Amino acid sequence: MLKTMKNALAVKDIRNKILFTLGVLIVFRLGTYITVPGINAKALNSVASSGLVSILNTFSGGGLTNYSILAMGVSPYITAQIVVQLLQMDIVPRFVEWSKQGEVGRRKLNQTARYLTIVLAFVQSISITAGFNALSSLSLVTDPSIKTYVSIGVILTGGSMFTTWLGDMITDRGFGNGISVIIMAGILARMPSAVHQVYVEQFVDSTPSDYWQGALYVLALVLAVLIIVSFVTFVEQANYKIPIQYTRRLAGATDNSYLPLKINVAGVIPVIFASSFIATPQTILMVFTQNHSEDTWYQVLTNLFNMQKPAGMVLYTILIVLFTFFYAFVQVNPEKLAKNLQKQGSYIPSVWPGKETESYVSRLLMRLSSVGSLFLGLVSLIPLIASSIWGLDESIGLGGTSLLIVVGVSLESIRQLKGMMMKREYVGFIRK
Repeated sequence: MLKTMKNALAVKDIRNKILFTLGVLIVFRLGTYITVPGINAKALNSVASSGLVSILNTFSGGGLTNYSILAMGVSPYITAQIVVQLLQMDIVPRFVEWSKQGEVGRRKLNQTARYLTIVLAFVQSISITAGFNALSSLSLVTDPSIKTYVSIGVILTGGSMFTTWLGDMITDRGFGNGISVIIMAGILARMPSAVHQVYVEQFVDSTPSDYWQGALYVLALVLAVLIIVSFVTFVEQANYKIPIQYTRRLAGATDNSYLPLKINVAGVIPVIFASSFIATPQTILMVFTQNHSEDTWYQVLTNLFNMQKPAGMVLYTILIVLFTFFYAFVQVNPEKLAKNLQKQGSYIPSVWPGKETESYVSRLLMRLSSVGSLFLGLVSLIPLIASSIWGLDESIGLGGTSLLIVVGVSLESIRQLKGMMMKREYVGFIRK
C-alpha cells in the first residue's frame, strides 16, 4: 500500500486528485467544530456514550459531539438512497423506467434522492434536537421555541446537503467513493480520542492493583482489532473467477480469460445502509420520549431499534443480510451482464448465452452473497454481543462496524488508485 501511494504521488494528475480529496476532508473536519447557534453542546456529555450518539457520530465524523452544523452527516442521504433503490424494484414504474435509461436515468434518480434527503434531514434534525433536549440533564436548546427548532432544522439540513455535496466532489474530482471516504475520515478522526478514553479508564482512573488487569484488557482489545482487520482484508480481497471464452479471437483475449467476482460483492455498503436504517427511527422516536416513554409501543420500538438490545441486534443482522443480497444484484446486474457478454461475442463454458447465462450468474451471486452476508453479519454482531455480555462501553460494540467500513473503504480506494495508475501506463504506451 505504501509503495502504491509513493508511486501515485509521483504522478501529477493522481497527486492532484489525492490533494483535492484531502482538501475536501479538511473542510469537512473544520465544519464539525462549528456549533449550531442556540445550542449548549455540553448538554450531550451525559449521553455521549449512548448507542445512538455513536451511530450518528459515525456518519457525521464526530460532528454530533459538538452539535455542529454537520451533525447529521450523510445519514439522511444514505437513507434516501435506500428508499429510492427499493422503489426501483417494480414498485414505482417511473423509477423502474429511469433505472433502464443509463446515465440520464441515473441523474434523475440521484436528483430524486437529494429532494428526499432534504425532507428526511429536516425531520431527523428536529427530532434529534427535541429528543436530546428532553434527555439531557442540562438544557440542550437555550430557547426551546418552534422558531428555534425550525431554525436548527434548516441549519442542520443545509449542513447535511453540504456534506453530501462534498462527497460528490470527492467522487467526481478526487478518488474513492466520496460518501464512504467521508464516513471513513470521520471514524479515523475519532480514533485518537477513543484510544485516549481507553487509556484514561484503564490506567489513569484505575487503582495500582488494577494496572495489570487494565493492561490485559488493552492487549485483548488490540489483538481483537488485528484479528478483525486481517479477517476483513482477507475476505474483501477474495474473488471467484468465472471462466470466459470468445467465439472469435479478440485483441488481448487469451484462453485464460475470466470474469472476477468478489466473494463479498456488496462490500461494506450493506453495513452503512443497515446502520443508517437503524439510526433514522431512533432519532424520530426521541420526539416522543418525554410524553410516551412509559407506553408499551414506545418501549417495544425503542428495544427493536437499539443495537445494544437482543431484538435490535437481530434486526441489525437481518438488515445487513438483506442489504447484502440486494446491493449485490445492484452492483452486478445479471441481465445486463449476460447482454454485454453476448455483444462481445463471449460466453461462459457449458452455459448457453442469454437467459441461461443470466440464471447462472444470479445463482452464483446468491451463493456468494450468502458467504458475504454471513461475513458482514459476524464481524458486526460479535463486538456488539461481547459489549453486551461484558458490559463494555457501547462505542466498543460498534467498533466492528467501524473497522469494517475503514478497512473496506481503504481497500477499495487503493484498488481504484492502482487502476488509475495502470490506466495511465496503458495510455502512455499507446501514445508512444
